Amino acid sequence: MSRTAQDDSLNGQVVVVTGSSSGIGAAIARRGAQLGATVVVNSSRSVEAGEALAAELHGASYCQADVGSEEGRERLIRYTLEEHGRLDHLVNNAARTQVIPHAELERLTTEVWRDIFELNLFATYQMTLLALPHLRRSGRGSVLNITSLAGIRQLGSSIPYAVSKAALNHLTQLLAKQVGPEVRVNAVAPGLIETPWTADWTAQHEAISRSAPLRRTGRPEDVAHAAVALLTNGYTTGAVLLVDGGVGLTA
Repeated sequence: MSRTAQDDSLNGQVVVVTGSSSGIGAAIARRGAQLGATVVVNSSRSVEAGEALAAELHGASYCQADVGSEEGRERLIRYTLEEHGRLDHLVNNAARTQVIPHAELERLTTEVWRDIFELNLFATYQMTLLALPHLRRSGRGSVLNITSLAGIRQLGSSIPYAVSKAALNHLTQLLAKQVGPEVRVNAVAPGLIETPWTADWTAQHEAISRSAPLRRTGRPEDVAHAAVALLTNGYTTGAVLLVDGGVGLTA
């Protein structure tokens, strides 16, 4: 397919979404399937949820693999090729954080930094490298990194998390320069999203509902629609798209 073509569907395309048994990843998997994609759902631990989601989506399958490990990354790529024969899009959604107030600098040990960076940056980069040969063969291949508003503004659950996402934003653009025209690389940077992980962040949700331009926190579906738009737009690469309801304008 020509890179100038605009095609809102993902018919016949295989999309791997890491960390997709719930939350943002699950919403991206659902939206991709709605547009005709064959989705590979992935998680490291939530096997029942991952299998249930894959069963819900037409043509989808599930692969348990910890993409934070070399073996897990290789397993996911190998499974995708054996099960579906191709790979067209990689969505790097798997991530982790630790909730540490920004003022508590003494708690930011080397172990904390390493734990967060290992998955959020290093594993994402290695996953992308493994996928690249197959994405190049696709003819329409792309990588989509799920980053964060915390990588753009001085926000987030911890300083190491915010810095890891800032680095991933920059990596997105550096890779986009290197792997085109065969492969596009983009990112979506969500603000605060209503997921099981943020369910008890009552004060933050209320503050955004009062002060953000759109007067609400985001939903996983908001991110999913933006994500799939970047997967299907053949003339966009190197973009870091904020999906934050305008929170960044007031931060």
